[in-house]
Amino acid sequence: MTERTERSLAEPEPDPVVTRHRTRALPAPRPLGERRLWPRSFADRLTAPLPGVRALARLAREGSLRPPAAALRDLSALPVGPAPLPAVDAATTAVTWAGHASWVLRIGGLTILTDPVWSRRILGTPARLTPVGVGWEDLPPVDAVVISHNHYDHLDAPTLRRLPRTTPLLLPAGLARWARRRRFTNVTELDWWEAVELPGPAGPVRCDFVPAHHWSKRTLTDTCRSLWGGWVLTAPGGQRVYFAGDTGYGHWFEAIGRRYEAIDLALLPIGAYEPRWMLGPVHTDPEEAVRACGDLGARAMAPMHWSTFVLSAEPPLEPLLRARAAWEAAGRAREDLWDLPIGASRVLGAA
Repeated sequence: MTERTERSLAEPEPDPVVTRHRTRALPAPRPLGERRLWPRSFADRLTAPLPGVRALARLAREGSLRPPAAALRDLSALPVGPAPLPAVDAATTAVTWAGHASWVLRIGGLTILTDPVWSRRILGTPARLTPVGVGWEDLPPVDAVVISHNHYDHLDAPTLRRLPRTTPLLLPAGLARWARRRRFTNVTELDWWEAVELPGPAGPVRCDFVPAHHWSKRTLTDTCRSLWGGWVLTAPGGQRVYFAGDTGYGHWFEAIGRRYEAIDLALLPIGAYEPRWMLGPVHTDPEEAVRACGDLGARAMAPMHWSTFVLSAEPPLEPLLRARAAWEAAGRAREDLWDLPIGASRVLGAA
């Protein structure tokens, strides 16, 4: 590993610029819309080898990437509870789960979408098991979109085409070209531990791009050509939300928790984990998600990335049941597990 790579993987030394929020020193934000050059590959950021030919052959032989048919016959127990979006002001933060990793996050007077997927189906999977929790026509004007990585269940071109091309897109390094080819004009891409600020009515909302244990691929020829990660969003009033995107369990959670103190809410994936021998390095299971919440020092956890698309072999309802059991076993307060139905919302008060 080169000296440059070792530096890029480490938590950086903070710049002597301090934000106004509850935090240690953080680097100064980068300009919105900045054009940058990146390495051809980010494969040196992988925390585990990608599956090779033998693993794919085993998967094909075992046929173990879909749940038993019986588990898909009755989906009535899956939690779906759409409701009107709650009223908020610039001093409060509200999260609404639209399904999978798509959240309507209203923070600092802005509306930010995370990994928005409003399509009925995505490439390579059956149609979604549950409907989108928020009608597109019911959304407030979208002030920005944050994307965790380029997999089809997180970067959905048909959904993004519904947005004005001037909508700010905050992307991992290496994805700006994809967005500009689709005529988006306000595109910002970041490396790990970098940030930008979105202007809001009560002051800027800071958006930090942070590491994850995952990978990227969209075509046969672009494996790890763009970066992957999560986002820490901090309101002017101090509320802080961590959106993990897609990730396996590992050391990054503690590093993020050290750098961004007092995370109020962690949006963490709990599904798409079986078979474990293949998906363990890149997808947390429910117990690992609860452990990650503790590593982050987050006060509350909202599970996501389950009950929407058939991506793996576990039964659709199993992630929720296991997450609840793990939360109780960890001795965490039940009211701090925000296991929302799809379409439901919760509000953080002023810090």
